[in-house]
Amino acid sequence: MMVHLDGVGFGYGGPLVLHDVNAAIESGEVVGIIGPSGAGKTTLLRILLGELVPTQGSIHVAPGSALAVGYVPQMDAGERTFPITVEETVLLGGAALSSRRPWFDRAERRRAHGILERLGIAAFAAARLDELSGGQFQRVLIGRALMSQPNLLVLDEPTSGIDLKTRSQVLQLVDELRADGYTVILTTHDLNWVAAHLPRIICLNRTVVADGSPLQVLTGAVVRQTYGAAMDVLVHNGRPVVVDAVEGSAP
Repeated sequence: MMVHLDGVGFGYGGPLVLHDVNAAIESGEVVGIIGPSGAGKTTLLRILLGELVPTQGSIHVAPGSALAVGYVPQMDAGERTFPITVEETVLLGGAALSSRRPWFDRAERRRAHGILERLGIAAFAAARLDELSGGQFQRVLIGRALMSQPNLLVLDEPTSGIDLKTRSQVLQLVDELRADGYTVILTTHDLNWVAAHLPRIICLNRTVVADGSPLQVLTGAVVRQTYGAAMDVLVHNGRPVVVDAVEGSAP
């Protein structure tokens, strides 16, 4: 076990936006969290990042280990206009660990270059962010997170606003990171993407509605309970596919 959420809840001074969240994340897992807007996904990520302290329950990490979280935010078009290079962006991920901030020593620059090579974007080290494709920019954000030396990567909506080709590239990269030993938690609104590609899904709507493999959790009843809307779930090549419900279809 890497991290265990035990009855976690949180409220911003009013009613709880999360309550009784129980989940155990094992080292090396890739887990997708799905749920409607307002379900508490962002709040849960902020708790994992240490930005918020639960008002209910507790978080436990494996004995003798520390939780080091690297955060990959949603792609922000405004961020790409900032006058900074790819290499400089990745280096910023290590600022909190650097003894020479805001400068970086040779070892830190070598490490940043190694990350760029690992992510396949070393050729763009001197490029400005606005010169990159969506997939390349996503890799830069991941590189910045890796520079902080995490053991848990949290990706917020990595498939939002990108085309199908870039989604495929993100999937490949997530799988490579898992093979490299990272634990990955990501949020997404794309039910069919997680159903087709991730081994474990947590359905969240203020609490955990379901937790398991795509076939276990993506049923009509669970989707309806999670999103408050009727959806039809088909099975294609052993994978669930969620579609808009046809009027008069079975619940």
